[in-house]
Amino acid sequence: MSEQQPSVGRIVHYVSYGTPGGEYKSECRAAIVTEVTEHPDADGTVGLCVLNPTGQFFNRNVAHAQDKAAGASDHPGGTWHWPERV
Repeated sequence: MSEQQPSVGRIVHYVSYGTPGGEYKSECRAAIVTEVTEHPDADGTVGLCVLNPTGQFFNRNVAHAQDKAAGASDHPGGTWHWPERV
């Protein structure tokens, strides 16, 4: 995990799963950290409020994606990562 530590209120990216048939691709969505594990530096698991264009949803126990290059295709669906610098 990167040097940053997740904390409540931080903005991160959540990677959507997309659909099996490909109608919807896996995409990064803005998310707000709503909870962290007791030891956030252990594995980076957090609770999120994911902000979608059509609404929001809450998801607990979301794993941190391995640090990779920018883009949703580089991160598995159902994980979070820090926003890329642009």
